[in-house]
Amino acid sequence: MPLRLIVPNMVTLLALCSGLTAVRMAYEGRWEFAVGAVILAAVLDGLDGRVARLMKGTSKFGAELDSLADFVNFGVVPALMLYIWILKDAGSIGWIAALIFAISMALRLARFNVALEDPDKPAWASRFFTGVPAPAGALTVLLPLYFEFLGLFPHWFADSAVVAVYTIGIAFLLISRLPTFSGKNVGTRVRRDYVLPLFVFAVLFVALTASFPFRILAAGSVLYLLSIPFSWRAHRKLAQAESGRAIDGDDDECDTDLDNIADRDKDHGG
Repeated sequence: MPLRLIVPNMVTLLALCSGLTAVRMAYEGRWEFAVGAVILAAVLDGLDGRVARLMKGTSKFGAELDSLADFVNFGVVPALMLYIWILKDAGSIGWIAALIFAISMALRLARFNVALEDPDKPAWASRFFTGVPAPAGALTVLLPLYFEFLGLFPHWFADSAVVAVYTIGIAFLLISRLPTFSGKNVGTRVRRDYVLPLFVFAVLFVALTASFPFRILAAGSVLYLLSIPFSWRAHRKLAQAESGRAIDGDDDECDTDLDNIADRDKDHGG
């Protein structure tokens, strides 16, 4: 088997190891490391597909392995982390909330895999995901954990019942039809004069995340949730423009057909 087929799958397995390690860190109460392991799994998840395409090592096996790893890393692991942290205090309700989140992640990934095979999807649709994507859902559902460790909200926000309701809410965002920005078309080309500032910004972001992980993650999660109405609005405008063009095209086609019929009738009559 060529090495170009093995390397992307190794990256996927490293992401899976990182996600499972987050569960161990949660059991030991080392929450900074647990959250960091989830972040690392999300970064590796974003790299494995790109590595496969760059090395021309895409395969059906790799796609299936990636989907299974995503379910564990972004569905099972965050659910268990929340349950270990506080949902266990809610008893059966807390466990049900964790189950709903994990199952919703599985359904979201299955729908995503099916949507990849849709040949009728317009080109602009690649700018959006249907529902909240798996890595964003995993990091966003941990928002109460970030707030609790920052002490930014009263303790009632970290109540087990409130966290259970929030977890179920994020689960429904995963399986919803709401369009969310994908970011796939961002960063394909960078102006030459922006290269060095981009390097500085990337280093600054990594340094801030390493130094103030819960603050950066809390701010990012809140901003992401606030961006959903804007993504829905942008998607709606593009869909309306697409339907308008389709209607205009149908009208033109109908006119052409009527003209051809009239010409045929004229020929038959003359």
